[in-house]
Amino acid sequence: MKLQKIKSIGIVLFIVTILSSGCEKYLGVDPDMRTEIQNLDKLSQLLVSGYPDRHYFTFAEVASDNAEDKGAQYAGSNNEPYIGLYHWNEVLERGNGTPAEYWFACYRAVATANQALESIANNDFSGQKTLQGSNVNQFKGEALIARAYSIFMLSIFFSEPYEIGGANSGLGIPYPLIPETTVNPSYERGTLADTYAQIEKDLTEGLALLQGINHEVPKFHFTEQAAHAFAARFYLFKGEWDKVIEHATAMYPTSTFRSNVRQYVQKLSPLSYDEYRAAYTSSQNTWNVLLASTYSFEQRYDYNGGARYSFGETVKNIYTGTTSFGAPFLQKFGSWTAPNYTTNKFNETFFYTNIQAGIGVAYIMSPILTADEALLNRAEAYIQNEDFANAIKDLNDFASTRISGYSPSTHGMTAAKAKTYFNVTDDKEALLMVVLEAKRKEFMQEGIRWMDILRHKLTVKHNHIASDGTETFQELPAGDKRRVFQIPQDAINNGIIRNPR
Repeated sequence: MKLQKIKSIGIVLFIVTILSSGCEKYLGVDPDMRTEIQNLDKLSQLLVSGYPDRHYFTFAEVASDNAEDKGAQYAGSNNEPYIGLYHWNEVLERGNGTPAEYWFACYRAVATANQALESIANNDFSGQKTLQGSNVNQFKGEALIARAYSIFMLSIFFSEPYEIGGANSGLGIPYPLIPETTVNPSYERGTLADTYAQIEKDLTEGLALLQGINHEVPKFHFTEQAAHAFAARFYLFKGEWDKVIEHATAMYPTSTFRSNVRQYVQKLSPLSYDEYRAAYTSSQNTWNVLLASTYSFEQRYDYNGGARYSFGETVKNIYTGTTSFGAPFLQKFGSWTAPNYTTNKFNETFFYTNIQAGIGVAYIMSPILTADEALLNRAEAYIQNEDFANAIKDLNDFASTRISGYSPSTHGMTAAKAKTYFNVTDDKEALLMVVLEAKRKEFMQEGIRWMDILRHKLTVKHNHIASDGTETFQELPAGDKRRVFQIPQDAINNGIIRNPR
């Protein structure tokens, strides 16, 4: 694999984090970093590592209905963590694509954000500006929102789903507000309601400070636009539909979603496979609102592509099939040997730490917040408010960018069309099903489906193919405790309460 030139200013910190992750504590942070933040440029560099350097794509997808048993004879591999994830077992090991890896990546990011906030509190940065013109309050805003983002994502996977209008008295997520200063600090989980309250506090305070922040490579930081996209996702989980609409709309005050979402018809579809992977996660494209450099083998055949429990024939037919709009969505999926498929979305770059030994670090750019998700989140919020006209407009804007030869008369969505397609009688139910269908197809292998499964209490069904070809099915309904990933064993050993089973 060729060594590719990387333009991200954060890649050095990314590699350092990868190479040092084996010796981390629970929230691992290098104590020596605490005395080095003397100006805003160094503070800006520190915040590059305030974002998770692992992703949730693997474990969220394999646990969802976007994975299937292909049968042992057709799979290229049959390894962990895919086996445990697909069977909804506790996966306590640490390895690429595991919940534990994501847990510790998020807490490394939280530790960085807390160090930035402490540095701001203990140093006089007044009057200073970076080369890009940003001031200290803007970096405080970024640190607060980055901390809130990591904790929120952990709450999705490691706490019971948020119940709109409920007490949410179940176990929350530890929320450190200061850097670690002891060898084994004690952390309480509190309740999910407590966790959400602190997330909202950080988010609200951070957004007020973030206005006007500027970075050399803004797509790797919480800009105002990215913060609004995060807020739209957060309030979707809370069921505060007006705030979802408000924050999604604020992302493009002078333009439209239609011109900023992924442009399959005009830009992506004509590309070669290599060009497509590069463009899909490029920081130069408007649809990527927040990107993260994440250690990953996701695009490789011997990991996700050929895994027995992954993206197979049945899921491929869903991905490529006709939609409720009346035509398939354009995409660029690839195949090694059927039924081993890939959405072909991620461009791996490999950095050699020892060229002679062939040792190095593989990573992909992960699109963790996009214009496309924000648009569909707004459409759902409109539907929940029974503002069907605006919801349908958003849905049609979305479909027009990914249906070849899109025609409003042929492909335009209506409530009547949705009810007929899904064989339901209620406008709201039908249009929500349109949103869920669009999101499942659009974000295949990006982990969003699991979030929708949790929010809408969808039952997941997995097939199991025996050696004699017999096929059986297993279900994971709403309320099943296995829908909450287990706390990593290292964290449990350090006193964090494990999730009940």
